[in-house]
Formats: sequence, structure tokens, C-alpha cells
Amino acid sequence: MKLIKVGVACVNQTPFAWDDNFAHLCAAIDKARAEGVTLLCLPELAVTGYTCEDAFFVEGLQETAFAQLERLAAQTRGMVVAVGLPLYHEKALYDAAALLADGAIVGFVGKQFLAGDGIHYEPRWFKPWPAGELDRVERTTADGLHRRFPFGDLVFDLGGVRIGFEICEDAWVANRPGTDLALRGVDIICNPSASHFAFGKFTVRQRFVIEGSRAFGVAYLYANLMGNEAGRIIYDGGGLIASGGELVARGRRFSFHDVELATAVVDVDGNRRDQARRGSHRPRHDAEDWVATHHFVWPVRKPEATPPLPTTWEDQPSVREEEFGRCVALGLWDYLRKSRAQGYVVSLSGGADSAACAVLVGLAAQLALAELGPDGVRRRLPGAPRLLEAVDRGALAATGALLTCAYQPTENSGPITRTAAEHVAKAIGAEFHVIDVDALNKGYIAAVEKAIGRKLTWATDDVTLQNIQARVRAPSIWMLANLRGAVLITTSNRSEAAVGYATMDGDTAGGLAPLGGIDKNYLRIWLRWMETNGLDGIAPIPALHHINAQQPTAELRPPGAAQTDEADLMPYDFLEAVEDSAIRDKHTPLEVLQELAPRYPQHTQQKLAAWIERFFRLWCRNQWKRERIAPSFHLDDRNVDPRSWCRFPILSGGFERELAELQSYAAAAKLQR
Repeated sequence: MKLIKVGVACVNQTPFAWDDNFAHLCAAIDKARAEGVTLLCLPELAVTGYTCEDAFFVEGLQETAFAQLERLAAQTRGMVVAVGLPLYHEKALYDAAALLADGAIVGFVGKQFLAGDGIHYEPRWFKPWPAGELDRVERTTADGLHRRFPFGDLVFDLGGVRIGFEICEDAWVANRPGTDLALRGVDIICNPSASHFAFGKFTVRQRFVIEGSRAFGVAYLYANLMGNEAGRIIYDGGGLIASGGELVARGRRFSFHDVELATAVVDVDGNRRDQARRGSHRPRHDAEDWVATHHFVWPVRKPEATPPLPTTWEDQPSVREEEFGRCVALGLWDYLRKSRAQGYVVSLSGGADSAACAVLVGLAAQLALAELGPDGVRRRLPGAPRLLEAVDRGALAATGALLTCAYQPTENSGPITRTAAEHVAKAIGAEFHVIDVDALNKGYIAAVEKAIGRKLTWATDDVTLQNIQARVRAPSIWMLANLRGAVLITTSNRSEAAVGYATMDGDTAGGLAPLGGIDKNYLRIWLRWMETNGLDGIAPIPALHHINAQQPTAELRPPGAAQTDEADLMPYDFLEAVEDSAIRDKHTPLEVLQELAPRYPQHTQQKLAAWIERFFRLWCRNQWKRERIAPSFHLDDRNVDPRSWCRFPILSGGFERELAELQSYAAAAKLQR
């Protein structure tokens, strides 16, 4: 038996944070070596960080990356290590994986399929490497020698074991390179990845890793980035190892540590025999020129029992709720420490959005403290003195040191929302203030009335009077953020962003919108779940009853108006369905109605058509707002952030012809009843 202990390490990197990135890669190698790993796979572009964006073209970045790779190679004595970096070659930049062995750089493989959809802009920076092509990269190395390294669609032969690569997107396409690698006799496929979190995506990754190991007759190693690398995108980690069609190791996701390692012993000869028994397997014998050979002695290993994969929250029906809480909490934690801010500030209105933001900051503090311990928290946030003093007193004290909340009432605010805000803040340990802004609101109104020479009334100036209340809250909440050296959180959710149901420079004030990638309908579901269940290992928050018992409201009109968000817009579940059909699936207004009418038989087609028309008109009218909303976390394939997912013109024809077709269709349907 040819047994090899392999490992995949997920690391938390930051764009061109050279010292930290290098330290994390070295820590991963050291940890793997301590556990007896001989072959280690590290993530895509892990040397530089994945999200360097246009800085990838900086010559100094490319040269520094190669110098860092040389330093990393020196750490690989007795090991084989795969790691990703950008590689410049013949007037083109490539997303490459380097193979290091026993202190040397063996060669490079270029990514063949670039991700250019959704949040991905890889074709802006990189060129795809053509299948079947080989070349040599020339570099003057640190020792002053001029060296040539093989580069291309390579297979590496190290001590009789053949290693190939699929780099992230390569494994997601139909004609994935692994098919050809299998015919070239590869024993192990390494997949260095930078695969961002999205709901349901981890299941897909596991499928292609397991199926790749079975169909290609290999051990398959998948390593991912981890954490909030650059601001908007959160990587969930979750390293995977499969062999012979079985998942043999699964790393933790959403870890607050810098390195997460998963290991397994794989039977290379066993996979070879399984492949030999397949009548359909037809090995190629014309590809020896594509093999880079390097001397390496694999240590002899004895068989050992494969431990069963532990059952975790990953295997529970509530996995989506767990993912949301853990993903955003990790995103907030990393944003805080990488921005070197000292905490967060939330304008706590007593409604669902601001309560969710506060709860998620509390989860970040609890999860970080539980995983890292007080000393680990101190090391990662040395510039937050209030936290350093509070961290030994537990999670509630830590949350209070990181999170400041303020309820900012006007005469239109009611006791229900104030009670809700106060109870939630107390339950999670946040610092809480009441800052009455009614006098400021009335002062602005009086000043404008004097300027224009008339009184403002709700009958004639409804939107104006609502908006000034939202805007008058911004200066004081910004003051709190400045006093605390903190990030002000924008509480708007994706549903509000889609239809512009937010006041610019009011409730959109802030530097980070953690809910900008999630719809209001799901957010309410999650808050009810947090009230009664809570994350695995984290207690529920019964105080959220005060939030969940209410109908969502902006609370900007006089109390007698009984204002609710859904009365202003449409039912939130229907808004989400329209958004999916119109924005994600790119359907016309009439197609949206035809798709959704069977799903909402309780409403007439005329009512549905009216809501759909309202959505499209608000969507087109408010693109300028989406351009200005603070950066948000990407959570699924329904994002409306124009800077990372969904581009739309600020000025347009507004779907006038398409909406006329919708109106005609709805009118005809009414006549046929």
C-alpha cells in the first residue's frame, strides 16, 4: 500500500498584508508537519490575498509575491506544499498554483477557467491558461541565479506519485481539467480555492470533491480561504478531502482562528486499483512531455483507522440559520480587526433590522471569545482598549465594550419600539443610550417653513416630513461612532435597497451594511429562530419577542397613521419573489406576473400586477441609492449591490413599454373573470 498523509489548510488572509499572510501560511505548514502531513494544499492566491483587485497589476506586488513564495519554499523541508499566487509571464498575468517540495519550487500550473460572473472579475486581471500548453517561467531567484521553472497544464511526478491541479472555478465547469488529469495517470488532485460563502454552496462543493475523487480515481484535496478578506466577501473555509468516492475529512467553517487544518491518510495504490478495474478507463500514453519530475521520498506509513466525520450543526435542519449567524458574525469580527476600529455603533430603532445588526455584533463577540479565549481576543484586537479591559468578564461585557446602541425618538416614536430597543440591548450586553431628536426635527421643519413661507403638512409634504426625521438622527449617531472610534452600521436590508425604501443620509448613514445582502422576509424568520433556538452552543434571546411581535414599520408618520412597511410597499414574501424573478432571473414584468400568479392565488392578478409595477418603478427610480449604500456582505445569488453583483443604469427608460404590456394583460384578465 502507498499511504500518504495529506492535509488541507484554510487560512484567513488580507490583500497584500505580506507579513500576516506569510505568517499564516507558515503556521499552516508547521501545524501540518506536527500532525505528520506530507502533502499540504493551501488556498488560491493565498500569498497575496484573493481580492487585490487592480493592485494585481502593480509590478511590486508581483515581485514581492514571488519573493514570498521563495521564502515559503524554504519552509517545506520534507513536505510537498501547493499554494496559489499571481504569476506574470510574457505580458500576461495568470492565477497560478505553485508546487513546492522539500525546499524547492518545482513548477506552476495556470488556472484554465476564470470566474467572471456575480462578484467575480477575474478576467479583468488574469488570462486563462490554455489546456495542453506548456512553457517555462524565468526568474532571478533570491540567491542571484537565473532559473527556469515549468509552467502550464502540468502533471507533477514526485517520487512516483502524480499530482495535478484544478484551481477553484476549474472544478465548477462541465469540462473540468480533472477529466484529462485522470487520463494522464494523476493520483492526487489539489484544488486551491477562494470560494466565497453563499447559502447552499458548501453542499455543491462537497459533491464535486467527492465525485471528482470517484470519477477520476484520485485523492482530492480542497483548500479554501477563510474569513472576511477584503470587506464585502466572506470565505467560509471548510477544507475537504475525499478519496475513492468517500469524504474522509471535513474542516470547520466560519472559524475565528487564522488557520484551520483537516487531515487524512489516503491510499494511492487503492485508488489506482479501483481505476484499473474500470473498463471505461482509457489512460493516455502521449502526455509524458507534460510531466514535471522531481525527486522526493515519501515516508512509509502504516495503515490507521479513519475516524468518522463528527456530526455538527452542519448536519442539522437549521443549517441555513446557523450559516447566516456565523457568516455575518465572522464578517463583522474580521472587518473590525482589519479596519483597526474599536467597535460598532447601531441606531437601535426597536425594529427588526437594527435589532438583527446588534444581535450579530453580539454573536461576533460571543463566538470570538468562545473560540479564541480572552488572550486570543486581546492579540487580535490590541487597539480596542475598552475590550481589553472587559474581555475577562465574559461575553456580555465584551459585547458592551464593542457595541454602542442609541434609540433616537421623535414625537412619532412609540413606547413599544423604545421598550423593544432597550430590552434587546440589555439582553446582549450592549451599551444603550436614548438621544431624543424631536427638538432637532422640529427645528429643521421650522427653519424650512420660515424660508419657504408656508407650513409643512402631512397632506402635502408626507415624504419630506418622514425623511427629515430619519436624517436628523444621523449627526448624533455619527458623533457616537467618532467618540468610540467605531464603525457606524447601516441597518438597511436588501429588500429596502431593491425598492429604495430608505432615506439617503438618514437610515442609510454608516460605513458598513451587514444586512445589505439578505431579504427582509428571511431576516424576520431568522430573528424568530434566534428568539427560541439560537446558534449551536449559544443561548437564544427571548428579548427578541419584543421585536418579533411587531409589524415592521418605519415609524415616521404620526401614530394615528398606523404606518407599516408592507402597507407602504407590498407583503415582504411577495417582494422577495418579485425580486428573484425580476432581478435574479431577468424576467419582464409580464413574465413575473405569469410566474407568480399561480403561487399567490389568494390575490387577484390586478393586485399582483399593481405590486409588480410598483416594484419595477421603485427599482428603476432608486438605482442612485443602491450606488451610495454602504458596502454590504455578499450572502447569496440575489445581491443588488452594483459594485459587486448587479449592475443597472442610474438613468433608464424605466420599463415603460413592458409595464404597459403588464397593465394590458391584467386588464384583460379582469374582463375574463
